[in-house]
Amino acid sequence: MQKYFFLLLTLCFSFGIHSQINPINSPRGINGEDLSERDSVRDNRMIDVQLSGKTHYTDYKKISYKGDTTYIDTTLTINKDYIFNFLRKDNFELLAFQNQGQTFNSLGYDFSEVSLFPEMGNRAMHFNYYEIEDINYYKVPTPTSELAYRTGLEQGQFLDALLTFNTSERQNISIAYKGLRSLGKYRSTLSSHGNMRFTYSYQTKNDAYNLNAHITAQDLSNQDNGGLPELSLSYFESKDPNFSDRGRLETNFEDGLSSLRGNRYYLDHNYKIWQRNDTVRHKKSYLKVGHIFNYERKHYYFTQTAANSIFGDAFDTSIADKLNYITLKNEGFVALKSPLVLGELQFKATHFNYNYNYNSAVYFGDDLVPSSIKGNSVSIGGAWQTNFKKFNINVETATTLSGDLVGNYFKGSAEYKQDSLFTFKGTLLTNSKSPNLNFELNQSNYINFNWSGSLKNERTRTLLFDLKSDRILNASAQITQIDNYAYFGDTATVGFTSPSQTDFTVNYLKLKISKELRLGKFALDNTIMYQKVAQGSSVFRVPELVTRNTLYFADHLFKGDPLYLQTGVTLNYFTKYYANSYNPVLSEFYLQNEQEIGGYPVLDFFINAQVQRTRLYLKFEHFNSSFGKTADYYSAPNYPYRDFVIRFGLVWNFFI
Repeated sequence: MQKYFFLLLTLCFSFGIHSQINPINSPRGINGEDLSERDSVRDNRMIDVQLSGKTHYTDYKKISYKGDTTYIDTTLTINKDYIFNFLRKDNFELLAFQNQGQTFNSLGYDFSEVSLFPEMGNRAMHFNYYEIEDINYYKVPTPTSELAYRTGLEQGQFLDALLTFNTSERQNISIAYKGLRSLGKYRSTLSSHGNMRFTYSYQTKNDAYNLNAHITAQDLSNQDNGGLPELSLSYFESKDPNFSDRGRLETNFEDGLSSLRGNRYYLDHNYKIWQRNDTVRHKKSYLKVGHIFNYERKHYYFTQTAANSIFGDAFDTSIADKLNYITLKNEGFVALKSPLVLGELQFKATHFNYNYNYNSAVYFGDDLVPSSIKGNSVSIGGAWQTNFKKFNINVETATTLSGDLVGNYFKGSAEYKQDSLFTFKGTLLTNSKSPNLNFELNQSNYINFNWSGSLKNERTRTLLFDLKSDRILNASAQITQIDNYAYFGDTATVGFTSPSQTDFTVNYLKLKISKELRLGKFALDNTIMYQKVAQGSSVFRVPELVTRNTLYFADHLFKGDPLYLQTGVTLNYFTKYYANSYNPVLSEFYLQNEQEIGGYPVLDFFINAQVQRTRLYLKFEHFNSSFGKTADYYSAPNYPYRDFVIRFGLVWNFFI
C-alpha cells in the first residue's frame, strides 16, 4: 500500500511535464553525435518553465555524500542498459542468482576503499542494502521525479520511484522508495524487498552553513531452498523435458527464510567560521568546523519451520536465529582551505560505539559462546587535498587511539588530467582492521554454527592505476596483498563450521579494460577483466578471465527523429573455476572443491528505445539456454542460473 501511495503522489507532482534534461558531460552515440541532441527541446541548453522562465539543464544537480556533483541524465546509452537491474548498478563483476532480488556470487573483488571499523557480516544479504555512499542528495529548480520499473520472474515487479524538490533555492527534500517482489522459477525463491530513503539538504545564503541528512528504512527478505539435491541436478543438466517447469524440481528444503532489516539516521553538517573569496584568482579560503552523526540498527534473521540435517544437528526442532547490530558514530572535524596549506587541510576525531548481540549466551559443556561483542573506539585522522596545474592530489589517514577495535589506514592518490584527451590516476592504500564480526562471534540453533574467538586484523596493501579516455580506452590495474585473510572454509559434512584465517599473504592482480569500437550505426562495446592470484589461490578464488561484449545497432527512426533505437546482443562469459558455494544460514559464501562453474556463454538480445524523456527496455535474457542437449550454467554449486526469460521495463523522468 505504501509504494502505491507514493507512486500516486509522484504522478500528481509530475503533471504537465514537457521536457527532459541532459547531463553537462553529454554522452556520445555510436556515430559520435552528441546524445543531448535527442532532447525534446531543440535548444537543449535551456528548458522552458512557465513559472520561472528559462532553466539551465545543469541546474538539475545530483550530489554524492562526498559532495561530488553530476547532473540528472535522461539520455539512452549502452551503459544505461548495463545498469538497468534492481541494483541500479553495473554488475559486471557479479554473478546473479536465478531470481531477481536474490544474492550474487563475486567474479571480482575491489579493495579501493578503506575503513577503521568492521561490518556485521552476512554479506550475501547486503547487495541491495543502501549504505551511506549509496545515498544521493539533490538540488533542482523545479520538482523532479524518476520512475524505474521492470518485470520480475514468475510473478512480481521491481519499482524504484524518486521525487525531489527545492522548497527554496537553498533547501531540498527528496523521498524515494524501491520495492521488489519476485516469485522465481524454482521452489521457495520468493524475494521481497523494500528500501525507503529520505534526504534533506540545506545551505545558508552566504554558504557559511551546510547540512546534508538522510533517513533509510530497509526490509529485505529472501526465501532459501538450499539449492538442488543430486537427483534434481541430474534432471536439470540433462534437460529432462518433464522438468522444464522448474517448479517441479525438488530442492534441499522449502522453509528457509533470510531477512535483513535496518534503519539509519545520518547527519553531516559544517559551519565556516571564516571565509574569503579571491575574485582575481577565483579561489576560496575558509576555516570550517563540522560534525557527522550516524546511528544505525541492523537485524538479521534466519528461520526454518524444521531443522535440516544438511547443516548438522540442532538444539531445537525449528530454527529461529536472530542477530542485532547497533552502531553510533560521531565525528568532529576542522578544515582549513588556504594558500598557506596549498589546498585544504583537515583534522578529525571519531567516537564509535558498537553492540553486536544475540539474546543470550550459549554453553557447550565447559565452553561458552558469549551473547555479544560491544564497546567503544576512539580514533583520529587527517586529510589533505590540493590542485596544482593539471594535478589533483588527495591524502587521507586515520588510526584508533583506544578501544578493543584496533585499526589504521592510509590512502593517497594523484590524478593528472590532459585536457579532454585522458585522465590518469594512481592510488596507494594500506588498511588494517578487524574482520567482519560474524567471523568472531556467531550463534545459531544449528550446533555447528556456534563459535567465538579473537582473530587477527586483516591487513591489505593495494596499488591502483586508472586511465580514462573516450578517445583511447578505459583501463585499470589493481595489485593487492592481504595478510591474515579471513574466510569460511570447506568441511566434508556441513559446508563450514567455523571461520579460518590464513598465515600467509594472498597476492591478487586484477586488470580491466573497456573500449567501444564504432563503424557507422553499429558499435561493439567490450569490457575484459583478467585476474591472477599468485599466492593464496587455495582460499581466494576468482575466474581468470571475465568478458562482456555487446554488438548493437543504434539510430533515430521516423521523420523528425521522435524515437531513438538500440538493439543488439550481449555476450557474458567467465572461465571455469571453483566458485564459492552459498550457505543460507549465515548468508555467506564459503570455499568448496567439488564443482567448477563457468566456461559457458550467456547471450542476451535486447531492444532499447527512447521517446523524449522515457527509456524503454526489452530483453530476451539467456536466449541460448534452449540450445544444446545439456545445461551447464550455474550461479554457485547446486544453484542453477536462470533459463530463458523475457523482461520488460522502463525509466521515466518528469520535470515540472
